[in-house]
Amino acid sequence: MTTVTSPLAGRAIGLAAVPDPVFSGAMVGPGTAIDPVREPSTAVAPVDGIVVSLHPHAFVVVDGEGHGVLTHLGIDTVQLNGEGFELLVSKGDTVVRGQEIVRWDPVAVEEAGKSPICPVVALEATPDVLGELREDGDLKAGETLFVWQ
Repeated sequence: MTTVTSPLAGRAIGLAAVPDPVFSGAMVGPGTAIDPVREPSTAVAPVDGIVVSLHPHAFVVVDGEGHGVLTHLGIDTVQLNGEGFELLVSKGDTVVRGQEIVRWDPVAVEEAGKSPICPVVALEATPDVLGELREDGDLKAGETLFVWQ
């Protein structure tokens, strides 16, 4: 069992509220989404594991059980070409839950015309394996988002 914790402070809103059909339709996988606090912040690792994919706007950490968790910082933020994002680890690094991965500013993302909503997705999972899914309420970084059975 893997407990996935919030990579950011903000408000849980659920995947259905993400303004992108790929995420809202759970095509990438089940999970939830966070509307982040509007201040410069740092996205942290939601699980202990290895950073297998790392872009300025998104990262995937795979834990010891092979569970991959995608954190996507904003919607369509790939179009910002890394501007406003600072990578704090490298692909292949082993990280611990709560370790800083990417520094970014949701306000700058909004000013660039993009949504700062952050999907957090259980890759290659089915909805029935996730429990305790947070889809509303305020969150601090490090609080449980969902449990992957």
